[in-house]
Amino acid sequence: MASNSMLFFVLVFWASLAVIHASEQKSQMGLGPFRGLSYRDRMDMMKSIKATSFAVSPSPSPSGPSPATSSNPRVYHVTAYGADPTGQTDSTDAILRAISDAFRAPDKRQLINGIPDLGGAEVHLDGGGYKISRPLRLPASGGGNLQIHSGSLHASDDFPTDRHLIELWPASAPKLESTAQEEEENTPIGSLLESFSSSYEFITLKDLLLDSNYRGGGVSVINSLRTNIDNCYITHFTTDGILVQGGHETYIRNSFLGQHITAGGDPDEKNFSGTAINLRGNDNAITDVVIFSAAIGVLIAGQANILTGVHCYNKATGWGGTGIYIQLPGQTLTRIVNCYLDYTGIVAEDPVQLLISNSFFLGNAYVVLKSINGKINGLSIVDNSFSGGGNVVDIVQLDQSKGPFTTIDQVIVDRNHVQGMRLKSTVAKCSIQGNQSIWTADFSPVLLFPNRISYVEYTLQVTGSFPSHALRNVSGNRIVIESDRSVPATVYISVDQNM
Repeated sequence: MASNSMLFFVLVFWASLAVIHASEQKSQMGLGPFRGLSYRDRMDMMKSIKATSFAVSPSPSPSGPSPATSSNPRVYHVTAYGADPTGQTDSTDAILRAISDAFRAPDKRQLINGIPDLGGAEVHLDGGGYKISRPLRLPASGGGNLQIHSGSLHASDDFPTDRHLIELWPASAPKLESTAQEEEENTPIGSLLESFSSSYEFITLKDLLLDSNYRGGGVSVINSLRTNIDNCYITHFTTDGILVQGGHETYIRNSFLGQHITAGGDPDEKNFSGTAINLRGNDNAITDVVIFSAAIGVLIAGQANILTGVHCYNKATGWGGTGIYIQLPGQTLTRIVNCYLDYTGIVAEDPVQLLISNSFFLGNAYVVLKSINGKINGLSIVDNSFSGGGNVVDIVQLDQSKGPFTTIDQVIVDRNHVQGMRLKSTVAKCSIQGNQSIWTADFSPVLLFPNRISYVEYTLQVTGSFPSHALRNVSGNRIVIESDRSVPATVYISVDQNM
């Protein structure tokens, strides 16, 4: 194509020169398109022909099929079922129909224990705000690999006060209202619920605002497996923002929960009630969650749970609130790491294998170890920062109102940084200098447990002749070291309440 254009230009160019150099009269008679033009105009036209002739046309795009654009057949838009995104009318039935259709498995694939694989189905709320008058309880047929996302749910004024907006509640599982049923059954909650089969696995609730309208709770996850609650805002609950009973591995992350919408300093804080997150199951994780109002931030009554990056300023301890309450005496197995207890603290009943580490306690917030059966085993409270005012509040306190702790083993409270509060520890050191024969060190202001020193190590540094000396007494968390005569010396003493 380009070579043909070149040949055409050359022929026209030489023909034009011949005509131009002949005579003006002859050129006027035989130039065709150049007739009537001056010499300069003809040259300009030649330049235009040249530019057009040498222009290279773009190469055509490779032929091939265009990307297919088809809607996902497993995305169920609730508005297509008649749900009202303005919240003016009740959308309960419409949303339940969308959920029901989403639970129709596309094939015979399964997850665990015969749970149908729903193929990544989505119930899409289309960014609307929907009024519902009864719980969105997932179908009894069960299923997994499904997501409900991208919208708001608001409880109506007649919503049941003992239910939750979204319920993963298998027909085979009971709903325990409190520890009363656990005590009647004489078995831990986790064991009680594990006797029932699961119906749901890998259900994801994401990008949701759940407004309980002070009628019941937000989400209940009962005896379900591998549930995700991600980027949710749950408010105006009176029972639990999120209830987890039984099951395994519910992961709650990047979410905000509060009974009242506030940012601290609420004049009605003393009347806050309810529990933001109620964990009554095993192997769950709460990560990067803010709890801004509730009587209890996180209630833990299951084993092997982990909390990281949780900020509790739900209700100040001074008003009777608790940031994190561990309620499973003797079966704790819980880790609390990198959390922020903001004017509200931690209570642990008979803690066993409990780790509280790298957390920040502000506003005289502290840790309470509460005796139920008098047992502490495998407790570590280490590397935390405590900040308060007045130096009158102990960072770790014992509640022995129901009886003293009688079994104490492998307890470490150490390496905590304290400002404006009183340090408590299970290890302590001091030095005493003087010219005397008896050196007494009182560790009772520092040591956590009363009248308990399991290990003592001391060094007597003497200038002059070396005396005979011995440890005489360790009662009342006081150490007495005596030498056979008075000498100028410095005594260095270390004690530990563990062996």
